[in-house]
Amino acid sequence: MTAPNLNPSSELTQRINQTIEQAGGWIGFDRFMAMALYEPGLGYYTNALQKFGAMPSSGSDFVTAPGMSAMFGQTLAIQVKEALQATGTNEVWEFGAGTGALALQLLDSLGDAVRRYTIIDLSGTLRARQADTLLKHADKVRWLDAWPDAIEGVVVGNEVLDAMPVQLLQRMQGVWHERGVVSSGEGFAWQDRLTDLRPPMDIEGEHDYLTEIHPQAEAFIASLAERLLAGKGGAAFFLDYGFPEGEYFHPQRHMGTVMCHQLHQADPDPLVAVGQKDITAHVNFTGVALAAQNAGLHVLGYASQAWFLLNLGLAERMAASSLAERSQAQRLVNEHEMGELFKVVGLATSSDWAAQGFARGDRSHRL
Repeated sequence: MTAPNLNPSSELTQRINQTIEQAGGWIGFDRFMAMALYEPGLGYYTNALQKFGAMPSSGSDFVTAPGMSAMFGQTLAIQVKEALQATGTNEVWEFGAGTGALALQLLDSLGDAVRRYTIIDLSGTLRARQADTLLKHADKVRWLDAWPDAIEGVVVGNEVLDAMPVQLLQRMQGVWHERGVVSSGEGFAWQDRLTDLRPPMDIEGEHDYLTEIHPQAEAFIASLAERLLAGKGGAAFFLDYGFPEGEYFHPQRHMGTVMCHQLHQADPDPLVAVGQKDITAHVNFTGVALAAQNAGLHVLGYASQAWFLLNLGLAERMAASSLAERSQAQRLVNEHEMGELFKVVGLATSSDWAAQGFARGDRSHRL
């Protein structure tokens, strides 16, 4: 067997440096993050490196909820099935399907309720892994390179929004700058430039303050809304770590939320090991909800992942499982693990139905 290239960063670093030079010596962090993650064949999500797995010994960098417990997808399927029935549709769409684990859990659980499962994923190497995972459902699954003009059905996105490029804003001595990236030897360095950009709310205090704004994630939601409204309609559920606006831009959160993940270790420096580690930022769920509403969608609800899954019967499912399975599923709802940090927002083209996942613990009023 031929081992994958474990150092894709040298060519990627060269390409980013060329981009910086062509741009006059400076690029915004959003452009840097986009190249670091998605540059064809070289970026973190498009190269051949192992990414998803439970243990660092596998060469993986992180584990997502579907990889922790099959009960994640089995429980989410209750909500997806309800949404399919409420919208009169029979197709599920998944953005950024990772290993295909969530798709498998949903397809196994939904049965005849879903006629087709469409995956939109930028990674060719992950697509191949998804195809292997979903072999027994090959008659239902398709992959698309680009968005269609209309989307009908139920959209799911687990840890998708956090990987969308963000712009960095730095307040220094009361003056706002956009933080960008410049070349430094064979690597990169930060450089701030004066900007008219601002966070969506005022940050109290005079202290220096670093934060993110999310135009790409909000544009993604607006584009999704346009396509859902162009067709028969549908719903969407996004699960990710993040906060409502008031918590996101809290005066004490002065270091921002950008974080990298490699071999199950977190670090705050995206300018090193470029292409070899994940780069994420927490989601501003208020911005997501407003982008959806402004584009014509309704917010079905917003809750912690714990409340969402418990509303859908996870506790009962755990009670009927083995101790080992129960232990893994517990991580999905434990407050100090994924239960509280991870949130779920539900969106739909119609508001004439109540989503079961938000029956208790809905925090829409805090967005």
